[in-house]
Amino acid sequence: MDSQKYMSIGQCYSKEKENTAVGKGCILTSNITVRPEAIDFEQEALQRIISTLANKNDEIQNFIDTLNHTLKGVQENSSNILSELDEEFDSLYTILDEVKESMVNSIKQEQARKSQELQSQLSQCNNALENSEELLEFATRSLDIKEPEEFSKAARQIKDRVTMASAFRLSLKPKVSDNMTHLMVDFSQERQILQTLKFLPVPKAPEIDPVECMVADNSVTVAWRMPEEDNKIDHFILEYRKTNFDGLPRVKDERCWELVDHIKGTEYTLSGLKFDSKYMNFRVRACNKAVAGEFSDPVTLETKALNFNLDGSSSHLNLKVEDTCVEWDPTGGKGQDSKIKGKENKGSVHVTSLKKHTRSGTPSPKRTSVGSRPPAVRGSRDRFTGESYTVLGDTAIESGQHYWEVKAQKDCKSYSVGVAYKTLGKFDQLGKTNTSWCIHVNNWLQNTFAAKHNNKVKALDVTVPEKIGVFCDFDGGQLSFYDASSKQLLYSFKTKFTQPVLPGFMVWCGGLSLSTGMQVPSAVRTLQKSENGMTGSTGSLNTVAQ
Repeated sequence: MDSQKYMSIGQCYSKEKENTAVGKGCILTSNITVRPEAIDFEQEALQRIISTLANKNDEIQNFIDTLNHTLKGVQENSSNILSELDEEFDSLYTILDEVKESMVNSIKQEQARKSQELQSQLSQCNNALENSEELLEFATRSLDIKEPEEFSKAARQIKDRVTMASAFRLSLKPKVSDNMTHLMVDFSQERQILQTLKFLPVPKAPEIDPVECMVADNSVTVAWRMPEEDNKIDHFILEYRKTNFDGLPRVKDERCWELVDHIKGTEYTLSGLKFDSKYMNFRVRACNKAVAGEFSDPVTLETKALNFNLDGSSSHLNLKVEDTCVEWDPTGGKGQDSKIKGKENKGSVHVTSLKKHTRSGTPSPKRTSVGSRPPAVRGSRDRFTGESYTVLGDTAIESGQHYWEVKAQKDCKSYSVGVAYKTLGKFDQLGKTNTSWCIHVNNWLQNTFAAKHNNKVKALDVTVPEKIGVFCDFDGGQLSFYDASSKQLLYSFKTKFTQPVLPGFMVWCGGLSLSTGMQVPSAVRTLQKSENGMTGSTGSLNTVAQ
Protein backbone atom coordinates (compact mmCIF):
# COMPACT_ATOMS: atom_id res chain seq x y z
CA MET A 1 0.00 0.00 0.00
CA ASP A 2 1.27 3.48 -0.88
CA SER A 3 2.26 5.08 2.42
CA GLN A 4 1.88 8.58 0.98
CA LYS A 5 -1.64 7.87 -0.25
CA TYR A 6 -2.91 6.21 2.90
CA MET A 7 -1.91 7.96 6.11
CA SER A 8 -2.11 6.12 9.37
CA ILE A 9 -4.43 7.47 11.99
CA GLY A 10 -1.43 8.06 14.23
CA GLN A 11 -0.20 10.72 11.79
CA CYS A 12 -3.46 12.61 12.27
CA TYR A 13 -3.19 12.75 16.03
CA SER A 14 -1.49 15.58 17.89
CA LYS A 15 -0.93 15.53 21.61
CA GLU A 16 -2.42 18.43 23.54
CA LYS A 17 -2.23 19.42 27.10
CA GLU A 18 -4.70 17.69 29.33
CA ASN A 19 -8.00 19.60 29.84
CA THR A 20 -7.15 21.99 26.94
CA ALA A 21 -10.20 23.51 25.20
CA VAL A 22 -11.37 21.93 21.92
CA GLY A 23 -9.54 23.49 18.98
CA LYS A 24 -11.28 24.72 15.85
CA GLY A 25 -12.25 21.86 13.55
CA CYS A 26 -10.87 19.23 15.98
CA ILE A 27 -12.34 16.77 18.44
CA LEU A 28 -10.63 16.58 21.84
CA THR A 29 -10.32 13.07 23.25
CA SER A 30 -8.35 13.01 26.51
CA ASN A 31 -4.99 14.47 25.48
CA ILE A 32 -5.26 13.57 21.74
CA THR A 33 -6.87 15.77 19.06
CA VAL A 34 -8.30 14.01 15.95
CA ARG A 35 -9.15 15.99 12.82
CA PRO A 36 -12.55 14.97 11.26
CA GLU A 37 -11.20 15.12 7.70
CA ALA A 38 -8.47 12.68 8.69
CA ILE A 39 -11.07 10.25 9.99
CA ASP A 40 -13.08 10.55 6.76
CA PHE A 41 -9.98 9.94 4.69
CA GLU A 42 -9.05 6.88 6.76
CA GLN A 43 -12.60 5.55 6.56
CA GLU A 44 -12.50 5.82 2.77
CA ALA A 45 -9.11 4.10 2.70
CA LEU A 46 -10.38 1.40 5.03
CA GLN A 47 -13.45 0.87 2.82
CA ARG A 48 -11.13 0.33 -0.14
CA ILE A 49 -9.07 -2.14 1.88
CA ILE A 50 -12.24 -3.96 2.96
CA SER A 51 -13.47 -4.11 -0.64
CA THR A 52 -10.09 -5.41 -1.83
CA LEU A 53 -10.00 -8.02 0.93
CA ALA A 54 -13.59 -9.09 0.19
CA ASN A 55 -12.76 -9.55 -3.49
CA LYS A 56 -9.60 -11.45 -2.66
CA ASN A 57 -11.51 -13.64 -0.18
CA ASP A 58 -14.07 -14.33 -2.88
CA GLU A 59 -11.30 -15.33 -5.31
CA ILE A 60 -9.64 -17.57 -2.71
CA GLN A 61 -12.96 -19.19 -1.80
CA ASN A 62 -13.65 -19.82 -5.48
CA PHE A 63 -10.19 -21.37 -5.80
CA ILE A 64 -10.79 -23.52 -2.68
CA ASP A 65 -14.07 -24.71 -4.21
CA THR A 66 -12.19 -25.50 -7.41
CA LEU A 67 -9.52 -27.45 -5.51
CA ASN A 68 -12.12 -29.41 -3.56
CA HIS A 69 -14.02 -30.11 -6.76
CA THR A 70 -10.78 -31.21 -8.47
CA LEU A 71 -9.84 -33.42 -5.49
CA LYS A 72 -13.24 -35.07 -5.61
CA GLY A 73 -12.85 -35.47 -9.36
CA VAL A 74 -9.43 -37.13 -8.91
CA GLN A 75 -10.91 -39.65 -6.48
CA GLU A 76 -13.94 -40.38 -8.65
CA ASN A 77 -11.96 -40.55 -11.89
CA SER A 78 -9.30 -42.78 -10.31
CA SER A 79 -12.00 -45.16 -9.14
CA ASN A 80 -13.54 -45.14 -12.63
CA ILE A 81 -10.16 -45.76 -14.28
CA LEU A 82 -9.44 -48.68 -11.93
CA SER A 83 -12.80 -50.18 -12.77
CA GLU A 84 -12.11 -49.75 -16.48
CA LEU A 85 -8.65 -51.31 -16.05
CA ASP A 86 -10.20 -54.32 -14.30
CA GLU A 87 -12.69 -54.61 -17.12
CA GLU A 88 -9.95 -54.47 -19.75
CA PHE A 89 -7.88 -57.16 -18.02
CA ASP A 90 -10.96 -59.28 -17.43
CA SER A 91 -11.69 -58.95 -21.12
CA LEU A 92 -8.09 -59.95 -21.88
CA TYR A 93 -8.35 -62.94 -19.52
CA THR A 94 -11.56 -63.95 -21.22
CA ILE A 95 -9.94 -63.81 -24.64
CA LEU A 96 -6.98 -65.88 -23.38
CA ASP A 97 -9.33 -68.43 -21.85
CA GLU A 98 -11.23 -68.68 -25.11
CA VAL A 99 -8.02 -69.11 -27.11
CA LYS A 100 -6.75 -71.71 -24.64
CA GLU A 101 -10.01 -73.64 -24.80
CA SER A 102 -9.88 -73.63 -28.59
CA MET A 103 -6.28 -74.90 -28.59
CA VAL A 104 -7.04 -77.59 -25.99
CA ASN A 105 -9.94 -78.77 -28.12
CA SER A 106 -7.65 -78.96 -31.14
CA ILE A 107 -5.14 -81.07 -29.22
CA LYS A 108 -7.84 -83.38 -27.92
CA GLN A 109 -9.32 -83.79 -31.39
CA GLU A 110 -5.90 -84.63 -32.81
CA GLN A 111 -5.31 -87.10 -29.97
CA ALA A 112 -8.68 -88.74 -30.59
CA ARG A 113 -8.04 -88.99 -34.34
CA LYS A 114 -4.63 -90.59 -33.94
CA SER A 115 -5.84 -92.89 -31.18
CA GLN A 116 -8.72 -94.07 -33.36
CA GLU A 117 -6.38 -94.77 -36.28
CA LEU A 118 -3.93 -96.70 -34.11
CA GLN A 119 -6.67 -98.62 -32.31
CA SER A 120 -8.13 -99.70 -35.67
CA GLN A 121 -4.71 -100.76 -36.96
CA LEU A 122 -3.98 -102.57 -33.66
CA SER A 123 -7.25 -104.49 -33.87
CA GLN A 124 -6.50 -105.61 -37.44
CA CYS A 125 -3.03 -106.77 -36.44
CA ASN A 126 -4.34 -108.75 -33.49
CA ASN A 127 -6.86 -110.53 -35.72
CA ALA A 128 -4.18 -111.25 -38.32
CA LEU A 129 -1.82 -112.58 -35.64
CA GLU A 130 -4.49 -114.84 -34.24
CA ASN A 131 -5.24 -116.31 -37.67
CA SER A 132 -1.55 -116.68 -38.43
CA GLU A 133 -0.88 -118.54 -35.16
CA GLU A 134 -3.79 -120.87 -35.86
CA LEU A 135 -2.44 -121.61 -39.36
CA LEU A 136 1.06 -122.16 -37.98
CA GLU A 137 -0.23 -124.67 -35.49
CA PHE A 138 -2.18 -126.48 -38.27
CA ALA A 139 0.91 -126.59 -40.47
CA THR A 140 3.03 -127.94 -37.65
CA ARG A 141 0.56 -130.75 -36.98
CA SER A 142 0.45 -131.54 -40.71
CA LEU A 143 4.16 -132.49 -40.62
CA ASP A 144 3.26 -135.52 -38.55
CA ILE A 145 0.81 -136.95 -41.17
CA LYS A 146 2.18 -140.27 -42.55
CA GLU A 147 -0.29 -140.89 -45.34
CA PRO A 148 0.85 -139.24 -48.56
CA GLU A 149 -2.63 -138.36 -49.74
CA GLU A 150 -3.61 -136.88 -46.42
CA PHE A 151 -0.37 -134.96 -46.24
CA SER A 152 -0.84 -133.60 -49.81
CA LYS A 153 -4.38 -132.57 -48.99
CA ALA A 154 -3.25 -130.76 -45.82
CA ALA A 155 -0.41 -129.10 -47.65
CA ARG A 156 -2.77 -127.75 -50.31
CA GLN A 157 -5.10 -126.38 -47.59
CA ILE A 158 -2.23 -124.72 -45.80
CA LYS A 159 -1.03 -123.18 -49.08
CA ASP A 160 -4.51 -121.81 -49.86
CA ARG A 161 -4.95 -120.40 -46.38
CA VAL A 162 -1.53 -118.75 -46.47
CA THR A 163 -2.37 -117.14 -49.76
CA MET A 164 -5.58 -115.67 -48.30
CA ALA A 165 -4.17 -114.89 -44.85
CA SER A 166 -4.62 -111.26 -43.73
CA ALA A 167 -1.25 -111.31 -42.07
CA PHE A 168 0.38 -111.12 -45.47
CA ARG A 169 -1.78 -108.14 -46.54
CA LEU A 170 -1.14 -105.98 -43.50
CA SER A 171 1.04 -102.86 -43.58
CA LEU A 172 3.36 -103.18 -40.67
CA LYS A 173 3.86 -99.39 -40.45
CA PRO A 174 1.79 -97.20 -38.07
CA LYS A 175 -0.67 -95.06 -39.99
CA VAL A 176 0.00 -92.07 -37.66
CA SER A 177 2.94 -91.07 -35.57
CA ASP A 178 3.00 -90.11 -31.94
CA ASN A 179 4.46 -86.72 -32.80
CA MET A 180 2.28 -83.81 -31.52
CA THR A 181 4.78 -81.02 -32.04
CA HIS A 182 2.66 -79.47 -34.80
CA LEU A 183 0.30 -78.36 -32.03
CA MET A 184 2.97 -76.73 -29.93
CA VAL A 185 2.67 -72.93 -29.36
CA ASP A 186 5.20 -70.19 -28.99
CA PHE A 187 3.93 -67.24 -26.94
CA SER A 188 7.22 -65.41 -26.80
CA GLN A 189 6.02 -62.63 -29.10
CA GLU A 190 2.69 -62.31 -27.34
CA ARG A 191 4.43 -62.41 -23.97
CA GLN A 192 6.67 -59.59 -25.11
CA ILE A 193 3.65 -57.58 -26.24
CA LEU A 194 1.90 -58.13 -22.93
CA GLN A 195 5.01 -57.09 -21.06
CA THR A 196 5.07 -53.83 -23.01
CA LEU A 197 1.50 -52.95 -22.05
CA LYS A 198 1.37 -49.34 -20.84
CA PHE A 199 -1.09 -46.50 -20.51
CA LEU A 200 -2.24 -44.97 -23.77
CA PRO A 201 -0.60 -41.71 -24.84
CA VAL A 202 -3.05 -38.99 -23.78
CA PRO A 203 -3.54 -36.05 -26.16
CA LYS A 204 -2.23 -32.79 -24.80
CA ALA A 205 -4.66 -30.07 -23.81
CA PRO A 206 -5.57 -27.73 -26.69
CA GLU A 207 -5.05 -23.98 -26.39
CA ILE A 208 -8.00 -21.68 -27.07
CA ASP A 209 -6.94 -18.53 -28.91
CA PRO A 210 -9.08 -15.61 -27.61
CA VAL A 211 -7.89 -13.41 -30.49
CA GLU A 212 -9.38 -15.82 -33.02
CA CYS A 213 -12.63 -16.22 -31.07
CA MET A 214 -15.53 -14.05 -32.21
CA VAL A 215 -18.82 -13.02 -30.62
CA ALA A 216 -21.34 -11.61 -33.12
CA ASP A 217 -24.99 -11.96 -34.13
CA ASN A 218 -25.80 -14.04 -31.04
CA SER A 219 -23.25 -16.58 -32.18
CA VAL A 220 -19.88 -17.48 -30.69
CA THR A 221 -17.02 -18.88 -32.75
CA VAL A 222 -14.38 -20.63 -30.64
CA ALA A 223 -10.98 -21.38 -32.19
CA TRP A 224 -8.14 -23.43 -30.71
CA ARG A 225 -4.86 -25.09 -31.63
CA MET A 226 -2.76 -27.99 -30.38
CA PRO A 227 0.53 -27.16 -28.64
CA GLU A 228 2.22 -29.74 -30.89
CA GLU A 229 1.13 -31.77 -33.90
CA ASP A 230 -0.69 -34.98 -33.05
CA ASN A 231 -1.87 -37.05 -36.01
CA LYS A 232 -3.66 -39.54 -33.76
CA ILE A 233 -6.35 -37.07 -32.69
CA ASP A 234 -9.76 -38.21 -33.90
CA HIS A 235 -12.02 -35.38 -32.71
CA PHE A 236 -12.52 -32.60 -30.15
CA ILE A 237 -15.09 -31.99 -27.42
CA LEU A 238 -16.24 -28.43 -26.69
CA GLU A 239 -17.97 -27.51 -23.43
CA TYR A 240 -19.56 -24.17 -22.61
CA ARG A 241 -21.77 -22.56 -20.01
CA LYS A 242 -23.24 -19.16 -19.26
CA THR A 243 -22.17 -17.16 -16.23
CA ASN A 244 -22.36 -13.67 -14.79
CA PHE A 245 -18.83 -13.88 -13.37
CA ASP A 246 -15.73 -12.71 -15.20
CA GLY A 247 -12.63 -14.89 -15.10
CA LEU A 248 -12.32 -18.58 -14.25
CA PRO A 249 -15.44 -20.76 -14.04
CA ARG A 250 -16.94 -21.13 -10.59
CA VAL A 251 -17.71 -24.53 -9.12
CA LYS A 252 -20.81 -23.16 -7.41
CA ASP A 253 -22.11 -21.57 -10.60
CA GLU A 254 -25.68 -22.77 -10.98
CA ARG A 255 -25.34 -23.46 -14.70
CA CYS A 256 -23.97 -26.83 -15.87
CA TRP A 257 -21.56 -27.37 -18.72
CA GLU A 258 -23.17 -28.09 -22.08
CA LEU A 259 -21.31 -30.35 -24.49
CA VAL A 260 -20.67 -30.49 -28.22
CA ASP A 261 -19.00 -33.76 -29.22
CA HIS A 262 -17.25 -35.13 -32.33
CA ILE A 263 -15.89 -31.83 -33.66
CA LYS A 264 -13.45 -32.67 -36.45
CA GLY A 265 -11.86 -29.25 -36.94
CA THR A 266 -10.16 -26.76 -34.60
CA GLU A 267 -13.02 -24.24 -34.75
CA TYR A 268 -16.70 -24.37 -33.90
CA THR A 269 -19.56 -21.86 -34.04
CA LEU A 270 -22.47 -21.89 -31.60
CA SER A 271 -25.35 -20.03 -33.21
CA GLY A 272 -28.86 -18.97 -32.21
CA LEU A 273 -27.85 -18.24 -28.62
CA LYS A 274 -29.77 -16.05 -26.20
CA PHE A 275 -27.30 -13.83 -24.39
CA ASP A 276 -29.08 -13.76 -21.05
CA SER A 277 -25.83 -13.66 -19.07
CA LYS A 278 -22.81 -11.37 -19.18
CA TYR A 279 -20.26 -14.02 -20.07
CA MET A 280 -19.76 -17.55 -21.38
CA ASN A 281 -17.03 -19.99 -20.34
CA PHE A 282 -15.47 -22.28 -22.93
CA ARG A 283 -13.09 -25.22 -22.70
CA VAL A 284 -12.05 -27.91 -25.17
CA ARG A 285 -10.32 -31.30 -25.06
CA ALA A 286 -8.79 -33.54 -27.72
CA CYS A 287 -9.65 -37.24 -28.15
CA ASN A 288 -8.00 -40.10 -29.99
CA LYS A 289 -9.68 -43.41 -30.76
CA ALA A 290 -9.49 -44.57 -27.15
CA VAL A 291 -8.92 -41.74 -24.69
CA ALA A 292 -9.70 -38.04 -24.10
CA GLY A 293 -7.08 -35.58 -22.99
CA GLU A 294 -7.22 -32.84 -20.40
CA PHE A 295 -9.39 -29.78 -20.92
CA SER A 296 -7.80 -26.60 -22.11
CA ASP A 297 -7.57 -23.63 -19.79
CA PRO A 298 -11.07 -22.14 -19.78
CA VAL A 299 -11.65 -18.91 -21.65
CA THR A 300 -14.33 -16.38 -20.72
CA LEU A 301 -15.93 -14.33 -23.50
CA GLU A 302 -18.29 -11.40 -22.94
CA THR A 303 -21.82 -12.01 -24.25
CA LYS A 304 -23.68 -9.10 -22.68
CA ALA A 305 -26.94 -8.02 -24.30
CA LEU A 306 -30.18 -6.29 -23.32
CA ASN A 307 -32.53 -8.63 -21.46
CA PHE A 308 -35.93 -7.49 -20.34
CA ASN A 309 -39.42 -8.76 -19.66
CA LEU A 310 -42.74 -6.98 -19.91
CA ASP A 311 -43.86 -5.07 -16.82
CA GLY A 312 -47.23 -6.66 -16.14
CA SER A 313 -47.74 -4.62 -12.94
CA SER A 314 -48.44 -1.43 -14.88
CA SER A 315 -49.84 -2.79 -18.14
CA HIS A 316 -53.40 -2.12 -19.23
CA LEU A 317 -55.93 -4.41 -17.57
CA ASN A 318 -57.05 -5.65 -20.98
CA LEU A 319 -53.59 -7.03 -21.64
CA LYS A 320 -52.51 -10.46 -20.47
CA VAL A 321 -48.75 -10.27 -19.86
CA GLU A 322 -46.33 -13.16 -19.35
CA ASP A 323 -42.61 -12.31 -19.38
CA THR A 324 -41.99 -11.78 -23.13
CA CYS A 325 -45.54 -12.28 -24.42
CA VAL A 326 -48.59 -10.01 -24.35
CA GLU A 327 -52.11 -10.78 -25.57
CA TRP A 328 -55.29 -8.76 -25.79
CA ASP A 329 -57.87 -9.89 -23.22
CA PRO A 330 -61.24 -8.12 -23.64
CA THR A 331 -62.47 -9.42 -20.26
CA GLY A 332 -59.50 -8.12 -18.29
CA GLY A 333 -60.23 -6.05 -15.16
CA LYS A 334 -64.03 -6.40 -15.20
CA GLY A 335 -64.13 -7.80 -11.69
CA GLN A 336 -62.11 -4.95 -10.26
CA ASP A 337 -64.09 -2.33 -12.19
CA SER A 338 -67.36 -3.22 -10.48
CA LYS A 339 -65.74 -2.91 -7.06
CA ILE A 340 -64.33 0.56 -7.64
CA LYS A 341 -67.07 1.94 -9.89
CA GLY A 342 -68.87 3.74 -7.07
CA LYS A 343 -65.72 5.37 -5.78
CA GLU A 344 -64.74 6.46 -9.24
CA ASN A 345 -68.11 8.18 -9.83
CA LYS A 346 -67.80 10.19 -6.62
CA GLY A 347 -64.62 11.90 -7.65
CA SER A 348 -65.12 12.46 -11.35
CA VAL A 349 -61.53 13.48 -11.97
CA HIS A 350 -60.59 10.20 -13.62
CA VAL A 351 -63.85 9.96 -15.56
CA THR A 352 -63.29 13.44 -16.98
CA SER A 353 -59.76 12.53 -17.93
CA LEU A 354 -61.03 9.42 -19.66
CA LYS A 355 -63.52 11.41 -21.71
CA LYS A 356 -60.82 13.79 -22.84
CA HIS A 357 -58.82 10.91 -24.24
CA THR A 358 -61.53 8.89 -25.94
CA ARG A 359 -61.03 10.60 -29.31
CA SER A 360 -58.20 8.67 -30.82
CA GLY A 361 -56.98 7.43 -34.15
CA THR A 362 -56.18 4.04 -32.56
CA PRO A 363 -58.84 1.45 -33.44
CA SER A 364 -61.09 0.74 -30.49
CA PRO A 365 -62.92 -2.43 -29.51
CA LYS A 366 -66.56 -2.42 -28.53
CA ARG A 367 -66.63 -0.41 -25.36
CA THR A 368 -65.93 -2.58 -22.37
CA SER A 369 -65.95 -1.03 -18.93
CA VAL A 370 -62.25 -0.87 -18.25
CA GLY A 371 -62.36 1.51 -15.32
CA SER A 372 -59.95 4.31 -14.84
CA ARG A 373 -57.78 3.31 -11.93
CA PRO A 374 -57.55 -0.01 -10.14
CA PRO A 375 -55.82 -0.16 -6.80
CA ALA A 376 -52.20 0.70 -7.58
CA VAL A 377 -49.50 -1.87 -6.96
CA ARG A 378 -47.24 -0.56 -4.23
CA GLY A 379 -43.92 0.64 -5.62
CA SER A 380 -45.12 0.69 -9.25
CA ARG A 381 -46.49 3.33 -11.58
CA ASP A 382 -50.24 3.61 -12.25
CA ARG A 383 -51.64 1.19 -14.78
CA PHE A 384 -52.26 2.30 -18.33
CA THR A 385 -55.95 2.77 -18.91
CA GLY A 386 -58.53 4.15 -21.30
CA GLU A 387 -57.51 3.37 -24.88
CA SER A 388 -53.80 3.22 -24.03
CA TYR A 389 -53.52 -0.55 -24.39
CA THR A 390 -49.88 -0.31 -23.47
CA VAL A 391 -47.23 -2.33 -21.67
CA LEU A 392 -43.64 -1.26 -21.11
CA GLY A 393 -40.48 -3.23 -20.58
CA ASP A 394 -39.15 -3.66 -17.06
CA THR A 395 -35.57 -2.54 -17.88
CA ALA A 396 -34.60 1.04 -18.66
CA ILE A 397 -32.07 1.93 -21.35
CA GLU A 398 -29.69 4.62 -20.14
CA SER A 399 -26.74 4.23 -22.51
CA GLY A 400 -25.27 2.11 -25.28
CA GLN A 401 -26.68 0.38 -28.34
CA HIS A 402 -29.35 -2.30 -27.97
CA TYR A 403 -31.50 -4.54 -30.14
CA TRP A 404 -34.61 -6.68 -29.74
CA GLU A 405 -37.21 -8.23 -32.02
CA VAL A 406 -41.02 -8.34 -31.97
CA LYS A 407 -43.35 -10.77 -33.72
CA ALA A 408 -47.09 -10.19 -33.97
CA GLN A 409 -49.76 -12.86 -34.16
CA LYS A 410 -51.15 -13.26 -37.67
CA ASP A 411 -54.64 -12.10 -36.68
CA CYS A 412 -53.48 -9.10 -34.63
CA LYS A 413 -55.70 -6.12 -35.53
CA SER A 414 -53.50 -3.31 -34.26
CA TYR A 415 -50.14 -2.95 -32.54
CA SER A 416 -47.30 -0.50 -31.96
CA VAL A 417 -43.62 -1.07 -31.21
CA GLY A 418 -41.22 1.56 -29.92
CA VAL A 419 -39.76 3.25 -26.83
CA ALA A 420 -40.99 5.76 -24.30
CA TYR A 421 -39.86 7.71 -21.26
CA LYS A 422 -40.96 6.49 -17.86
CA THR A 423 -43.08 9.62 -17.61
CA LEU A 424 -45.47 8.40 -20.31
CA GLY A 425 -48.95 9.11 -18.93
CA LYS A 426 -51.34 6.29 -18.18
CA PHE A 427 -53.81 7.61 -20.79
CA ASP A 428 -51.09 8.33 -23.38
CA GLN A 429 -50.75 6.26 -26.51
CA LEU A 430 -47.39 5.43 -28.03
CA GLY A 431 -46.34 7.96 -30.64
CA LYS A 432 -48.96 10.55 -29.63
CA THR A 433 -46.67 12.34 -27.20
CA ASN A 434 -43.24 13.91 -27.43
CA THR A 435 -42.02 11.28 -24.94
CA SER A 436 -42.62 8.23 -27.14
CA TRP A 437 -41.58 6.96 -30.56
CA CYS A 438 -43.02 3.97 -32.41
CA ILE A 439 -44.12 2.37 -35.63
CA HIS A 440 -47.78 1.41 -35.77
CA VAL A 441 -49.46 -1.40 -37.72
CA ASN A 442 -53.22 -1.28 -38.31
CA ASN A 443 -55.01 -4.26 -39.84
CA TRP A 444 -58.53 -3.21 -38.83
CA LEU A 445 -60.92 -1.68 -41.41
CA GLN A 446 -57.95 -0.43 -43.41
CA ASN A 447 -54.34 -1.52 -43.55
CA THR A 448 -51.81 1.12 -42.58
CA PHE A 449 -48.15 1.10 -41.57
CA ALA A 450 -46.75 4.32 -40.12
CA ALA A 451 -44.13 5.91 -37.88
CA LYS A 452 -45.46 8.04 -35.01
CA HIS A 453 -44.01 10.63 -32.67
CA ASN A 454 -45.46 13.68 -30.93
CA ASN A 455 -48.86 13.00 -32.57
CA LYS A 456 -47.29 13.23 -36.04
CA VAL A 457 -47.65 10.38 -38.49
CA LYS A 458 -45.38 9.32 -41.34
CA ALA A 459 -46.87 6.66 -43.64
CA LEU A 460 -44.40 3.92 -44.56
CA ASP A 461 -44.52 2.56 -48.08
CA VAL A 462 -43.01 -0.81 -47.23
CA THR A 463 -44.42 -4.26 -46.52
CA VAL A 464 -44.99 -5.07 -42.87
CA PRO A 465 -42.46 -7.79 -42.01
CA GLU A 466 -43.28 -10.94 -40.09
CA LYS A 467 -40.85 -9.89 -37.37
CA ILE A 468 -39.65 -6.37 -36.57
CA GLY A 469 -36.16 -5.62 -35.26
CA VAL A 470 -35.74 -2.57 -33.00
CA PHE A 471 -32.36 -0.82 -32.71
CA CYS A 472 -31.90 1.83 -30.03
CA ASP A 473 -28.71 3.90 -29.93
CA PHE A 474 -29.29 5.89 -26.77
CA ASP A 475 -26.07 7.90 -26.86
CA GLY A 476 -26.37 8.55 -30.59
CA GLY A 477 -30.06 9.50 -30.28
CA GLN A 478 -31.27 7.03 -32.88
CA LEU A 479 -34.20 4.61 -32.93
CA SER A 480 -34.42 2.39 -36.04
CA PHE A 481 -36.76 -0.36 -37.13
CA TYR A 482 -35.78 -3.22 -39.42
CA ASP A 483 -37.17 -6.26 -41.13
CA ALA A 484 -35.65 -8.78 -38.71
CA SER A 485 -35.14 -11.37 -41.47
CA SER A 486 -33.71 -9.31 -44.33
CA LYS A 487 -32.37 -6.45 -42.14
CA GLN A 488 -34.04 -3.97 -44.50
CA LEU A 489 -34.42 -0.58 -42.83
CA LEU A 490 -38.06 0.34 -42.28
CA TYR A 491 -37.70 3.71 -40.56
CA SER A 492 -35.36 5.70 -38.31
CA PHE A 493 -35.98 8.42 -35.73
CA LYS A 494 -33.17 10.87 -35.01
CA THR A 495 -33.55 12.60 -31.67
CA LYS A 496 -31.80 13.33 -28.41
CA PHE A 497 -32.85 11.22 -25.47
CA THR A 498 -32.82 13.30 -22.29
CA GLN A 499 -34.15 10.55 -20.02
CA PRO A 500 -33.83 6.76 -19.82
CA VAL A 501 -36.24 5.03 -22.19
CA LEU A 502 -38.24 1.84 -21.83
CA PRO A 503 -39.26 -0.52 -24.65
CA GLY A 504 -42.96 0.10 -25.28
CA PHE A 505 -45.72 -1.96 -26.90
CA MET A 506 -49.38 -1.43 -27.72
CA VAL A 507 -51.63 -4.28 -28.79
CA TRP A 508 -55.32 -4.66 -29.50
CA CYS A 509 -57.09 -7.83 -30.63
CA GLY A 510 -54.08 -10.08 -30.95
CA GLY A 511 -50.72 -10.57 -29.33
CA LEU A 512 -47.00 -9.92 -29.50
CA SER A 513 -43.98 -12.03 -28.57
CA LEU A 514 -40.51 -10.61 -27.89
CA SER A 515 -37.00 -11.88 -28.43
CA THR A 516 -34.50 -10.28 -26.06
CA GLY A 517 -30.94 -11.04 -25.05
CA MET A 518 -29.85 -10.24 -28.61
CA GLN A 519 -26.75 -8.47 -29.81
CA VAL A 520 -26.95 -5.73 -32.39
CA PRO A 521 -26.69 -7.71 -35.68
CA SER A 522 -23.62 -7.06 -37.81
CA ALA A 523 -25.84 -6.10 -40.75
CA VAL A 524 -27.54 -3.43 -38.61
CA ARG A 525 -24.18 -2.03 -37.47
CA THR A 526 -23.09 -1.81 -41.09
CA LEU A 527 -26.32 -0.05 -42.09
CA GLN A 528 -25.94 2.40 -39.23
CA LYS A 529 -22.62 3.61 -40.59
CA SER A 530 -24.25 4.63 -43.87
CA GLU A 531 -27.50 5.82 -42.33
CA ASN A 532 -26.25 8.39 -39.81
CA GLY A 533 -27.61 11.31 -41.84
CA MET A 534 -31.43 11.20 -41.78
CA THR A 535 -33.29 11.86 -45.01
CA GLY A 536 -35.56 14.85 -45.38
CA SER A 537 -38.66 12.69 -45.45
CA THR A 538 -38.15 11.77 -41.82
CA GLY A 539 -37.26 15.19 -40.56
CA SER A 540 -40.81 16.09 -39.56
CA LEU A 541 -40.80 13.46 -36.82
CA ASN A 542 -37.27 14.07 -35.53
CA THR A 543 -37.39 16.24 -32.45
CA VAL A 544 -35.63 16.71 -29.17
CA ALA A 545 -37.93 15.42 -26.44
CA GLN A 546 -37.75 17.16 -23.09
